[in-house]
Amino acid sequence: MKTSLVPAIDRDYFEDLSKRAIGALGPNEHLFLVLEAECSQFVRFNQGVRQTGVIDDASLEVTLVLESSPGVLKRASREISLSGISYQDREAIREAVGVLRAEVPALPQDPFAELPKNPGSSMTTKTGNLLATESVPAKILDAVGNSVDLAGIYAAGPVIRGMANSARLVHWFSSEFFSFDYSLYTPAQRAVKGVYGGSEWNDDEFRRSISSALQKLKLLERQPRKIGRGSYRTFLEPAAVGALIEMFSWGAIGESSIRQGESPLRRLRGGEKKLSPRFSLAEDFSGGQTPRFNQVGELAPEKLILIDKGELAHSLVSSRSSKEYGVSGNAAEMDEVLRAPAVEHGTLEQSEVLGRLGTGLHISNLHYLNWSDQNGGRITGMTRYACFWIENGKIVAPIENMRFDDSIFQLFGSNLEDLTRGCEFLPQTGTYDKRSVGGIWVPGMLVSGMQFTL
Repeated sequence: MKTSLVPAIDRDYFEDLSKRAIGALGPNEHLFLVLEAECSQFVRFNQGVRQTGVIDDASLEVTLVLESSPGVLKRASREISLSGISYQDREAIREAVGVLRAEVPALPQDPFAELPKNPGSSMTTKTGNLLATESVPAKILDAVGNSVDLAGIYAAGPVIRGMANSARLVHWFSSEFFSFDYSLYTPAQRAVKGVYGGSEWNDDEFRRSISSALQKLKLLERQPRKIGRGSYRTFLEPAAVGALIEMFSWGAIGESSIRQGESPLRRLRGGEKKLSPRFSLAEDFSGGQTPRFNQVGELAPEKLILIDKGELAHSLVSSRSSKEYGVSGNAAEMDEVLRAPAVEHGTLEQSEVLGRLGTGLHISNLHYLNWSDQNGGRITGMTRYACFWIENGKIVAPIENMRFDDSIFQLFGSNLEDLTRGCEFLPQTGTYDKRSVGGIWVPGMLVSGMQFTL
């Protein structure tokens, strides 16, 4: 059944606010408006339904650029809340522009600021088939059953991103989707983590997700085994691989990080290192889970190959980096992070995973990741949730938590044996400030060795 959640702000409303704000600009003033809005149902589970409600929220980032003389640009931004009540929102934008108008002249020149351009507007509207708001608790609790300790957050509804500028450019992105980020616990408080999300709720798929988690939960009741430090043959499930891929956004795949010598991928560009020919990474917006436009209105390519069979094909290049380094941009965000990452699948069948692994570790999740040596490409973090010791292709016991410290040049390079044939979509589940959009397409990964330190 389709959700009945309807946001207070639609495209017509946003366009009207934008036109009025642009019409009030003075000479040599330019405006960027970036909208983030949602109408979301949240249900928090903790041994039953602990909290439920609906939030309708919208904010607008107002950026004023002053061309104080030809080629001399100054800019400042201010974020405001929108109510969906026209006269109130018009007045809030007018006041924000007034404050910025007073601030901007005193600011230093921004040599990498952009003037508004209009290469063409865009509109993406993706409707979903979500659970009716009143049916959510029963659907989830019936699938889990009464005998299992469940904690999790269900979030669903339309999320909006919009962008307009004083060159009359308007981008609009609206998507209905859901995510259920959950954990199941044994009586000894050992946990299995799962996530189910997308734009189309399917009872059978959800029950399969829960069934898989319950099978792991039963295995966690075995006596855990403490594993010593060393290098182990390891299979990483998609969630664990996704956590490693997220590290590429931490000062690795951006042009600015490469130019400033922070990124380990500068070694790929210089030919000093290569990753495995089995490893390819792209930004792929074709699924429509996240907007292609950035804060200044540029549209990213629908698909951009970043790492092609182990070699660096492209970095993420924002308009600021394009100006600073004199290279072509590809409409990356200003912080040059991954927005729609997709890892190319391999040939390993899921049914063959334990047999190919033989003896070693089966890792479901990783957390607390960070660079231990960013220049050297070394990542450290902890195993988490349902991770197991495997002998001769059989699950023997869950393991106690371990810390790993290893290099991307080994994990995605010399030690990479294969990737699973299928990829899994892992939705972004962040809800701290607002609901995140998008996610990652990622397979599981078999490596001949992964270094664990304690």
